[in-house]
Parts: sequence; C-alpha cells; structure tokens
Amino acid sequence: MVVLSRPATLDRFSDLIKTCKPTSLFAGIPVVDLSSANAKHRIVRACEEHGMFKVINHGVPLDFMTTLEAQALKFFNLPQSEKDKAAPADPFGYKSKRIGPNGDVGWIEYILLSTNLDDISHKSLPIFKENPEIFRDAVEDYITAVKNMTFEVLEMVADGLGIDQRNVLSKLLKGEKSDSCFRLNYYPPCPELRALSGRSLIGFGEHTDPQIISVLKSNNTSGLQISLKDGTWVTVPPDQTAFFINVGDCLQVMTNGRFKSVKHRVLADTQSSRVSMIYFGGPPLSEKIAPLPSLMAEGEESLYKEFTWSEYKKSAYRSRLADNRLGLFEKSAAVMLSNSQF
Repeated sequence: MVVLSRPATLDRFSDLIKTCKPTSLFAGIPVVDLSSANAKHRIVRACEEHGMFKVINHGVPLDFMTTLEAQALKFFNLPQSEKDKAAPADPFGYKSKRIGPNGDVGWIEYILLSTNLDDISHKSLPIFKENPEIFRDAVEDYITAVKNMTFEVLEMVADGLGIDQRNVLSKLLKGEKSDSCFRLNYYPPCPELRALSGRSLIGFGEHTDPQIISVLKSNNTSGLQISLKDGTWVTVPPDQTAFFINVGDCLQVMTNGRFKSVKHRVLADTQSSRVSMIYFGGPPLSEKIAPLPSLMAEGEESLYKEFTWSEYKKSAYRSRLADNRLGLFEKSAAVMLSNSQF
C-alpha cells in the first residue's frame, strides 16, 4: 500500500486541508438580465431562494474589468518582498494568508481598499510605486461603474418588493458616509494538491458577508462554492464577463429574513490562479438596521433586535469566519412568544 504524505510546503497550512465532497458545476444559479422587463421579479425570487444571482447586460464596460484584473495580477506576481511593502493592512492594504484578526487563514493574498476615492489614491502609492496613477485610475473607473450598477440592482429590489420609496436601499450606499469597501483577491495555484487525493485546500473559509450586498467578479477559474438551503455545497460556474451578487446579513435583517445571506467559500485550484474583485456595499456606521416597516405585515414581529451598522460590524469582526454572526442579534423564541401575548 502506498501512503500519500502531505507536501512539505503545506505543512504550515494543515488546518486548510479539508475533505470536501466533489461537486460538479451547479446549473441552478439564477441569471438576471438587467435589461429585461421582469428583472426586478427575478432578482427578488433569486434573493429568496438562493441569496445569490448572476447579472448579465449589467452595463459595466468590459475594459474596466480586464484593465483592473491585469493591474491586480501585475501586483500579485511581484516578488513577495515587494508585495510586503504594501503591508500591513490597517485595515486597508495588502495581506497574505491571514484573514481578519481572529486566527482565520486561507490560501489567499488580497488588497483591501476603501471606496473613498481619496483613500484609494493614498493606498495606491505603496501598492504601485511605479505609475500608481494607473492602478488608481483602474480602481476608480471600476468601482464607479460597479457602484452605479449596484444602485440600480437595489432599486430593482425595492420595486420587486413593492416598496414605494425605490431608493430606500440604494441611498444607504450612495452617501458620502457609506461604509463600503473593495477587495482584490488572488488565490495562487497549488500543484501540491494533486498528492492529496480526495482533499481540498481552503482558499477562503465559509462565511456570510455582513454588509447589505456584495458584488463579485472573477476570472474563469472555478473555486467559489455556495451552501444551498439543505446544506449541500455546490460549485458556482465562473463567468468572467458577468457579476455575482450576494445578499448580505444586513439585507437579510431589513427583509426580516425573507432574503437569506448566502454562505459561501472558495477552494484553491491545482493549476490555475483565481482572481476575484468584490465590492461590499455597507451603510453609514450610524445607520440603524431593522426590518423595513413597509415589508412588515400587520402584527408581524421582527426576528431581530435593532442594531447600528457600527455595532454589527464590530461584532462581526470579533467573530470567526464560520460563526453565525446574526445569531447574537436574533430575538429568542421565548421573547417572541411573550410579545405575542400582549
């Protein structure tokens, strides 16, 4: 009998090696054509059933997408000593392997940026010492276009839910005080995985996104997986010309659980690198998060305690990735029963 030993290069990352059931590409991801007359209804249905959908005919220029991806790869392919000059993240900047402050790690490198254009300019200098304006312009062009598309999607959500004030969600991301961020992810290939028959390397561990909404674009390397309602993990087919939109924890609360924030993770590939770019749309820090009154039926109880985005953000970033972050803000069954008696 031949015993396969773990490659030495992975010894420090033994916690990332998991036995994951192999999955084929999942054909059930809802596809929404933003130019379609029924887009708003398809978006709502997708948010209810999967917490995720793919967007086509989104209006974001392809050259914005390819230019930024090329700039990101230019940085991630630098020698490690050069990339380390853009570290440590504070929280914005470059990080490798470590995700957050609580011990989570992954087979990943990333750049985290604010969506504030002045902050982008400031952080461009250590990331690209030569011609930082090229990187800055690529990020600004991309983020501006993606934000406009996101505002449109959120207004379609409001329309699809029958809310009269169609900017009730989008206005939370449009203001100067919006606490949004942007992350460029790079998952290096790991040829050593071939020796680990039947096991996988976690690039980014399972989690939900705490904000209102997240908008992801990747290259054509697979690896993104979502958890369905029955707990089954499935692989999302990549599409480098489309966007994948996730419901965040805050949007789950604002719809009183009608929408579900989707649990997702990324597995590393043996041969190809995966590059992804994610806009995380967050409200102002002082914004109170609670179910929207216009969505509540008469006598319907809120499933969640009211909180500010600042409170939830602090709580989320004190937790581990896989923790049920919303659990601390759910009203207990006992409290719900007590309230219903009065």
